[in-house]
Amino acid sequence: MSIFVDDDTRVVVQGITGGEGKFHAGQMIEYGTNVVAGAVPGKGGQEVEGVPVYDTVDEAVEAENADASVIFVPPAFAADAIFESLDTDLDLAVAITEGIPTQDMAKVNKRLSEVDTRLIGPNCPGIITPGEAKLGILPGNIFSDGNVGLVSRSGTLTYQVVDNLTERGLGQSTAIGIGGDPIIGTSFIDALDAFEADDDTDAVVMCGEIGGEDEEQAARFIGEHMDTPVAGFIAGRTAPPGKRMGHAGAIVSGSGTGTAQSKIDALNDAGVPVGDTPEEVADHVEDFL
Repeated sequence: MSIFVDDDTRVVVQGITGGEGKFHAGQMIEYGTNVVAGAVPGKGGQEVEGVPVYDTVDEAVEAENADASVIFVPPAFAADAIFESLDTDLDLAVAITEGIPTQDMAKVNKRLSEVDTRLIGPNCPGIITPGEAKLGILPGNIFSDGNVGLVSRSGTLTYQVVDNLTERGLGQSTAIGIGGDPIIGTSFIDALDAFEADDDTDAVVMCGEIGGEDEEQAARFIGEHMDTPVAGFIAGRTAPPGKRMGHAGAIVSGSGTGTAQSKIDALNDAGVPVGDTPEEVADHVEDFL
């Protein structure tokens, strides 16, 4: 079992004729993802990687029965691409694009409250159910099928932790990168709740970073609502207050929340062991299983 994507997911790639879209569509197809269409205004009738291209997502859904999209569209136009996927009532939209203006995402966030489509991202690596489907830029070769769920704000950190899990023989049920921007579609709590409901996920890894209070809120959710054991990792322990580090959301205000230590303390209080390194995270997961 898995969360959000599996081998039945039918994917339309928005921006498939661009360099990034074409390359990663090919990688997704090679992995085995069921990429059924591309959508690029004015490019309808073309083919990319053997995939038919339509002018709109709506046309792609109607012609190919797509139920998910991956968005490789430049920042200035990415919000419009997200709105198009939301207006088509897809089950899932994954926005890879980095640098979407915050005011654009505020408008997207308002629209999300009015539809059933789940948005992952933006500024994220995507989502993978090993051996079934990957949507995004995740390197499929480091993942293996198993029973450990993973949710992370950082793509690179996802890869480091997963590589350690796979080397230990600890395969993954689904791994999801939720993105590091201040406004994103799917939160830690959304993913944790889905993993808790998944009978085949026996442990979860949550990788967070400095900035905001999402990890503290997730810690409260874990303590109150989860029986599935969770191990954690928090990046940015040495980051100075007031300086953005990496992601747009990774900034500590100096208010006492949002620091690495405040997040570690909150997770520890919820019974979540936090590794100092990705190797220690894998140690904790081994202890669970």
